[in-house]
Amino acid sequence: MTNNTLYWTIWFAASLILSPLLPGIINKVKAFFAGRKGPSVLQLYYDLFKLLRKESIVSTTSGGVIRLAPAIILGTLLTAALFLPYGAKYSPFTFTGDVIFFFYLLGTSRVAMIFGALDTGSSFEGMGASREAHFAALAEAAIFAVIGFLALTTGHSETGMLSDTGFSDIRHLTSTLLCAAAFFLVLLVENCRVPADDPDTHLELTMIHEAMVLDYAGPDLAGIFYAGALKLWLFISFFVMFLIPAGSWEFGLYSAVFGAGVLLTTVAVGCVESCMARYRFLKVPQMLAGALCIALLAVFCLTFFEGGLK
Repeated sequence: MTNNTLYWTIWFAASLILSPLLPGIINKVKAFFAGRKGPSVLQLYYDLFKLLRKESIVSTTSGGVIRLAPAIILGTLLTAALFLPYGAKYSPFTFTGDVIFFFYLLGTSRVAMIFGALDTGSSFEGMGASREAHFAALAEAAIFAVIGFLALTTGHSETGMLSDTGFSDIRHLTSTLLCAAAFFLVLLVENCRVPADDPDTHLELTMIHEAMVLDYAGPDLAGIFYAGALKLWLFISFFVMFLIPAGSWEFGLYSAVFGAGVLLTTVAVGCVESCMARYRFLKVPQMLAGALCIALLAVFCLTFFEGGLK
């Protein structure tokens, strides 16, 4: 086993173990701003173990899709995790164009979630699924603009491009920060965080993601919760790798910097949720349009002012 594969394997295993920490850190930050003690950062681990000991319940109107959805969601996210380079120069599973495949795997998990919600026969969950599909379609344009920026910066289309981006070239500082800001907005929407959605809300008319998981219980709900934490980890990891590429860093030093970057980004998400209210649904498409415009502005700056074309 080469050093590259060993480093990648270590961080891949760490990502599967540590991802449930992220929602706990966000809740701790929100509790701090509210002047409360808040739940433990390990709360999601406790919830997962508790749910795994319970029984799954399926609606009598279901056609069986709801039983398959958690496995498909978790499977696609675990497959997507195989393509991030983590602390190495590249993933052992990389291939040309895999960055597009990575994001479409994440999209497939969303499609499975939507079909599972529709399969319950509940108009309420159907409403949440409709909103989820609407916002996902709008976010896709911003994601592809970010991919285009990465391709222009590095000259290739593998996830290994994350080893050559970010602050590795000071000439691209302005465009990199603009593109990172656009991706951060997409990160909030894709993971159903404030201001696009509020994962803690239980008001029927304002729920999106929570509306789609009301019929899950036991191990199925545990799979949904873990998949949500893993998806948040993947987006935050992509964001951190974008800004702080592995490049020529030593593995130990990069691991410390990467871990600190994930922690700081998670805290930033918690700060956003603490300082902002959830937008009205009519404002979310405007936010995604803004993310697309910021990403296109980054491409414009890179192309015409920073000479970043490979």
